Amino acid sequence: MNIKRKLVAGLMATCLTAGLATGLTACGSDSADGTVNLTFQIWDVAQRDGMQAMCDAYTEQHPNVHIEVQVTSWDEYWTKLEAAAISNQMPDIFWMHTNEILKYADYGKLADCSDIVETEHFSDISLANASGSDGNLYAVPKDKDTVGLVYNKEMFDAAGVAYPDETWTWDDLCEASQKIYDATGKYGYMAYGDDQLGYWNFVYQAGGSILTEDKTRANFTDPATKMGMEFYINLQKNDWCPDQNYFAETAPGTAFFSEKGAMFFEGDWNILSELQNYPEMVGKWDVAVLPKCPNPMNGDGRASISNGLSYATSATNKHLDIVKDVLKFFGSEEGQRIQGESGAAIPAYEGLEETWVGVFDEYPINVQPFIDMFDYCVQSVNNAARPEWKTPVSDTLLKIYTGELDIDTGLQTMQEIVDEASAEYYPEEDA
Repeated sequence: MNIKRKLVAGLMATCLTAGLATGLTACGSDSADGTVNLTFQIWDVAQRDGMQAMCDAYTEQHPNVHIEVQVTSWDEYWTKLEAAAISNQMPDIFWMHTNEILKYADYGKLADCSDIVETEHFSDISLANASGSDGNLYAVPKDKDTVGLVYNKEMFDAAGVAYPDETWTWDDLCEASQKIYDATGKYGYMAYGDDQLGYWNFVYQAGGSILTEDKTRANFTDPATKMGMEFYINLQKNDWCPDQNYFAETAPGTAFFSEKGAMFFEGDWNILSELQNYPEMVGKWDVAVLPKCPNPMNGDGRASISNGLSYATSATNKHLDIVKDVLKFFGSEEGQRIQGESGAAIPAYEGLEETWVGVFDEYPINVQPFIDMFDYCVQSVNNAARPEWKTPVSDTLLKIYTGELDIDTGLQTMQEIVDEASAEYYPEEDA
């Protein structure tokens, strides 16, 4: 079958590159006293304490199980995890991202977790983020997120512009940006060429989509999709918006917290660390829901891309029963509450959103907009072929930005890139 062949090739290629020198601690060991020592791999140091608190809570109830949280960088994490998958030396517990879960699940590397997830407590998006192509759960939902508009209150005040709120449209975003630029000389909204934190939101607000409903083909040539992308790409033609050359050197977050620009799109997962890392900026900035499309071709003009991580384990883990019990705890109300109260992320467990919101009570910031947008969030774009088309699509987008390709040619090229890659996973006869 094409999909299996492609997955094997991808995993083997990475395995050879990594030389099987995984550096990830493999399956846990058993101590002489009967203690089971498990390893738990993550890629975000800011969440280490929250994850360890959850592990310690499990150990308190099961003294014979010790879990060590280990952190590595994002890029290194995936290179080494793939090599570990080939050599059957995967960590006992590890985070799984939507970008990668289909590859691991469809190749049979992840344990089926359908029997330990209380599905009634998770949204359809959270469950989809933890599922394989066959619809079965190969992980336990961990968290969920949305994208918000972060803005500098002082720059708005200097320009005499009211702060953004739920009534804002794309037009308000542009008008405020121009007024702020005219009054302060600072950038307005900084529209960088990202997908989840950039143009995807505008596409779905316009009523378009990146993939077809069945996710087997691209939808870049759809009129509504073009409308959203054209609006977003053309923002850099304004003097108040940096071009992509600027963002190649300076991330929008860096520019914002250096007070070079007034607005950018940010995910809720970064808010706490930004408050902690830029104490001199506390009180100067806040968060609003995303502005809506004023004239969508479909829908009501509102959308915010939502993603979510999950907890997974290897299908061949020698402590599978114990590890699945740990994962069940991680997905329980108690486990998810610990995660939320640690500030690590918004729990995927429905009804526990306020545990995360409460972490910010000590700060002069309103993070409620991130929660409000779950009412109209859109699942982060993904299909089994995304690892193959993500980079070529991004490269093509940059060519549109630079003028090397016009919008129609560029979107057609992006359509063909996605369709060609996806066809090997979703042949027409199976689509």
